[in-house]
Amino acid sequence: MSELQTPYYLIDLAKLRVNMERIQYLREHSGAKCLLALKCFATWSAFDFMRPFMDGTTSSSLFELRLGHEEFGKETHAYSVGWADHEIDEALGYSHKIIFNSLGQLDRFGAKAAERGITMGLRLNPRFSTSGFDLADPARPFSRLGEWDLPRLESALDRISGVMIHYNCENGDFDLFDAQLSRIEAEFGGFLEKLDWVSLGGGIHFTGDGYPLDRLAARLKAFQQKFGVQLFLEPGEASITKSSSLEVSVLDVIHNGKDVAIVDSSIEAHMLDLLIYRETAKLPQDGNHAYQIAGKTCLAGDIFGEGRFPAPLQIGDQISIADAAGYTMVKKNWFNGVGMPSIAIRDEDGTIREVRRFSYDDYKSSLS
Repeated sequence: MSELQTPYYLIDLAKLRVNMERIQYLREHSGAKCLLALKCFATWSAFDFMRPFMDGTTSSSLFELRLGHEEFGKETHAYSVGWADHEIDEALGYSHKIIFNSLGQLDRFGAKAAERGITMGLRLNPRFSTSGFDLADPARPFSRLGEWDLPRLESALDRISGVMIHYNCENGDFDLFDAQLSRIEAEFGGFLEKLDWVSLGGGIHFTGDGYPLDRLAARLKAFQQKFGVQLFLEPGEASITKSSSLEVSVLDVIHNGKDVAIVDSSIEAHMLDLLIYRETAKLPQDGNHAYQIAGKTCLAGDIFGEGRFPAPLQIGDQISIADAAGYTMVKKNWFNGVGMPSIAIRDEDGTIREVRRFSYDDYKSSLS
């Protein structure tokens, strides 16, 4: 594919454009604004390409907030589960809107935000979600993520102008989205109509193939008209789905009850979400030769999954692991001291260019 040394993440701008154009279409036909969720994808070398199609960024920490402000520009939403005393002043300096997770945080820092003219909001937890994983479910029992008591929310109306409601998780079912939004309207409608803006968070998989984009646009437009608010969406995975791969090479082939190919990468270090959620990587499935693809760390379960290939794998063969943008580069780590994948971009003319290579010095400087 290229002369780059594996492993490396490869961002394909032609594929990324497909998602960006769908986002732009939704913005134009719904009136909603779309902010890139940096918790999912923060590879700022791609921001110049993405910027014309989106309205800004949303963050989960001070560092993400600063990165969005410095490298993406446009509108920046600042959210954190907990802002600390030593970081709030800097955070406000980068923010257009700051969304507090609790009334306690609003009470603590709201006056500072008001002094600087920063728009304020709260996270509203509707007490349900589309997540199939307890680990990622914002509506799990005893959830710390947001306020849900309506009287408590209404007590803040003199200080906030909007709310963020994040309850979708890779939800590609429009009818489910529609029904749950109707549920929010029924329970919180009287409160929502007193606001200026509402963010519906991320997790709506509206850039997926076959998604009824026009129905979503109409639904969002109707919501805005009904409550007189500006809607925001926070696409993370939807922004970059199917746009990138992790390119790896075969280091060894062993036969231990099945054919196993060991590659120069690691699921724990380079695609950690797959390990956390016990999912398998999207490997080639074209051929009659089956192999388990395994990583090179000492973790026994460092396994990408099962792939099928048109010919027996040989040492040095390159394998492309698909859909490797979301929650990969933002979670990569130095476990076992395994070399971190470089980051490369394939331009729309087919040219591949390396934009970042990580060295021993990066590994050493991450420690002390």
